[in-house]
Amino acid sequence: MSISITALRVPSSLDADDAADFRLLGDLGRQVCDEQVGLPDLSPSAAEMLSEWQDPTDSLHLGYVARIDDAVVGMVTLAFAQEEGAQTAEFDILVPEANSGRGVEQALLARAEEDAVARGRSILQTWTLHRPDERDRMLAPATGWGRIPATPLADVIADAGYTLEQVERNSEYDLRSDGTEVRRMLAEASAFAGPDYRVREWTMPTPPELRDGYAAVLARLSTDAPSGDMDFVAEQYDADRVVRREATLTAAGQLVSVTAVEHVPTGELVAYNELLVAADRTGVTHQFGTLVAAHHRGHRLGTIVKCANLLRWRELVPTSPIVSTFNAEENRPMLDINEAIGFVPVSYAGAWQKRL
Repeated sequence: MSISITALRVPSSLDADDAADFRLLGDLGRQVCDEQVGLPDLSPSAAEMLSEWQDPTDSLHLGYVARIDDAVVGMVTLAFAQEEGAQTAEFDILVPEANSGRGVEQALLARAEEDAVARGRSILQTWTLHRPDERDRMLAPATGWGRIPATPLADVIADAGYTLEQVERNSEYDLRSDGTEVRRMLAEASAFAGPDYRVREWTMPTPPELRDGYAAVLARLSTDAPSGDMDFVAEQYDADRVVRREATLTAAGQLVSVTAVEHVPTGELVAYNELLVAADRTGVTHQFGTLVAAHHRGHRLGTIVKCANLLRWRELVPTSPIVSTFNAEENRPMLDINEAIGFVPVSYAGAWQKRL
């Protein structure tokens, strides 16, 4: 048996003659998420990924396709942050169950590492998905927070020298539930925060007068969010990058709602929450970034942005049934808010890292 690995072409459009493998990437991601945790919507479609892959300004995306006898048996994707001095390479191995155990995962992992080294990166990172099960063999991260059941892919990654640095909880909120508790929590948190803080809301694109402030709080996500010993580059944002990011997020018809909190005395945006749904408004809503700037924590701003955006979302997209979100297990302040709102855990992710 011989495994051939070739570069994944990034087409000009999904209708282009060379787009078949890229379309398959979207299908494969959904298949793998379904097989691993029963949640295919955790993976974006090819249409949702294409714009980001086509523009390498802020992040370079690459992929490789593994074949046996001309049949696709798996893929690996890589993302390289483009900030000056960035040392990380993030990758995602996608091998369906039917092809697991044939050496495909190892071959794709080796190719990802080879590419990362060739591009001067010395820190490799990847994530694995896990069901919320208790099994005979559980894996604990370096943070000491949370546990995940061992899986064949996790074993491949661990055998290659990667350390499980962090566990993230994937939670869902039922948008069809009664919103009374969310309204109560928002009212109490707003009263606690007081008049120095006010809510700002918009649907992407961000109004020009808010882009600089939004850029500043977006940049904080890479440095202020709990990340264990995962080494993330400090992302650099300005108004132009905000425009590029939003063009990418909405390119395939996605809708994004943003709720932020402004610190009135300074005019600074100090917290935000983003909710996104695909062109199919009956699908799962994904919570993207959520952050309270470190120097403004303790004022219940996390509760404000989450609750206000959920209530706004009920009006914007009444057909979406669920909100899905990921949070680090050690991020108890944010998990406390989620649990009080009504989010329940449905799966977990393991964050793995290797330093070369």
